[in-house]
Amino acid sequence: MNFKDLILQGIPDELPPAKAYDESLNHAPRRKEILDAEEKKLALENALRYFDKKHHKTLIPEFREELEKYGRIYMYRFKPDYDFYARPIEEYPGKSVQAKGIMLMIQNNLDPEVAQHPEELITYGGNGAVFQNWAQYLLTMQYLANMDDNQTLVMYSGHPMGLFPSHPNAPRVVVTNGMMIPNYSKPDDWEKFNALGVTQYGQMTAGSYMYIGPQGIVHGTTITVLNAGRKISKAGEDLAGKLFVTSGLGGMSGAQPKAGNIAGCITVCAEVNPKATQTRHKQGWVDEVIENIEELAERVKQAKTNKEVVSIAYQGNVVEVWEYFAEQDIYIDLGSDQTSLHNPWAGGYYPVALSFEEANEMMASNPDEFREKVQESLRRQAAAINIHTERGTYFFDYGNAFLLEASRAGADIMSENGKGFKYPSYVQDIMGPMCFDYGFGPFRWVCASGKEEDLQKTDEIATQVLNELRKNSPAEIQQQMQDNIQWIKGARENKLVVGSKARILYADAEGRIAIAKEFNDAIGRGEIGPVVLGRDHHDVSGTDSPYRETSNIYDGSRFTADMAIQNVIGDSFRGATWVSIHNGGGVGWGEVINGGFGMILEGDKASEDRLKSMLFWDVNNGIARRSWARNEEAIFAAKRAMDMNPQLKVTIPNLVDPSLLD
Repeated sequence: MNFKDLILQGIPDELPPAKAYDESLNHAPRRKEILDAEEKKLALENALRYFDKKHHKTLIPEFREELEKYGRIYMYRFKPDYDFYARPIEEYPGKSVQAKGIMLMIQNNLDPEVAQHPEELITYGGNGAVFQNWAQYLLTMQYLANMDDNQTLVMYSGHPMGLFPSHPNAPRVVVTNGMMIPNYSKPDDWEKFNALGVTQYGQMTAGSYMYIGPQGIVHGTTITVLNAGRKISKAGEDLAGKLFVTSGLGGMSGAQPKAGNIAGCITVCAEVNPKATQTRHKQGWVDEVIENIEELAERVKQAKTNKEVVSIAYQGNVVEVWEYFAEQDIYIDLGSDQTSLHNPWAGGYYPVALSFEEANEMMASNPDEFREKVQESLRRQAAAINIHTERGTYFFDYGNAFLLEASRAGADIMSENGKGFKYPSYVQDIMGPMCFDYGFGPFRWVCASGKEEDLQKTDEIATQVLNELRKNSPAEIQQQMQDNIQWIKGARENKLVVGSKARILYADAEGRIAIAKEFNDAIGRGEIGPVVLGRDHHDVSGTDSPYRETSNIYDGSRFTADMAIQNVIGDSFRGATWVSIHNGGGVGWGEVINGGFGMILEGDKASEDRLKSMLFWDVNNGIARRSWARNEEAIFAAKRAMDMNPQLKVTIPNLVDPSLLD
């Protein structure tokens, strides 16, 4: 059978041959033992319901072995033999262009060049899954290939519940991931219910089919590092010769060395997994790899002296870097951490006291001792960071729950009043007031044709639109406009594409609508093929996350999730092609609610109407909430949005003289 026939087949009627476990691939770590004997039977029953009962005797021992060996039933036997990548949209079978576009995005999320653990259907973050198992993938793709524009596919945590009658302006797919009853949203609850096969952790853009490889965060990281450099600048100087120390090269955090190069500094990024390091080096996202700490220190001293722009992967633990650089008095200008500390006990953070292999073994065989090792390592890391910050280092939490987990480990990381952390979240200091409150966030698109020339054309369109908008933009957002124009001009030379022909930039509602309309017009004229619009959930209004996206909300509402829920509800009836809402994300299960969308532009009037309606809401929902929290930049943005669209009426807060409250 050819590719289209295999998609239309869905779950095969006859069992495909069992597959050998490929040790050369980057696999998810073994999950810890958490189910009792009866629950393991239930997990098997849950898995077997995808298959005709004639296969159950064959599959039971196989699935039982997977559950015992890996802590999950992935159904490796059913992974298709065809290659996974974002094919041109016309190569997918189907009756709906929108459904074909979603298939393209799903396959991009599982592309081995993009995904962190593709065999386990995990895109990034250690546990950010597109599906729980391969049966779900097969069935979902079959549904998408058969649906029309009067149907909606309903997805429950990776499971395709089925096709339901709807209408052309409804979303083609509605996705929920990990939507637990609140009292069942602790980390061990994820371990248990994911092992049972009834929920999953969709991360942010993994389970919403909108991951575009590390490029998705390179831009945000570049903007963050540039603005962090502006904060520490003494006389307007740039980052030449300045050192940025961080960690994590798997998944999204692989963006850090590339962003450091674009921002113009020296970057040291530690990574314990050799496969992740090799992948990023092979892809050109990091310039050099060094395994010896003394050699690393000498190389950094040389780079500082010569004011080089260079990114260096240290094959080892970041705690060693912080401690050794303190001993050697190597000054660190900027510091952060991008390990997956939302997932500290299952491969998101590797303790300094153990080798990579020892850690993988212990997290499954002795999770209690592993937890102790992680917390001991966090205390050591925080202590070393404190030494550097006393010498002048600017350290910020990069929204990966480093400060949160360090505080839970008893590290010296709390502020004097004991109510907050010593160090700010990057959203509090940088992205919140400088970008999100003004409505700027990660707008992204994918050229569904797969053609390089379409990506180049869309880059040119976006640059032209931003240049025109900048001419009449207020002074308050001139810096954001200029940073993004500079970014899009240099995007091609920095070779940011991994997987689909995708691009990202930060834009406000005005910019997103204007760019999208020009794309749609170009599609209508036959100049480019269909375009998929989307964004990271890490945006103005998609995510309620008290230690990241909404950490600069100070009215007490940062622990509420109304904004994210309203965002997805509003997107769904304003024209999104698909919407998603997740429990969990970059800061952890139970710590955040985040929503995303995708929109397919087909070059017609219906696409134009949808993009204008949905993109305006998608941004201004967040601006309204941030304005009501009394954020000055958001109040400015809300008033500007009302001037631009008289139908918008936002409740503006009355500000109180603080002296009256004393």
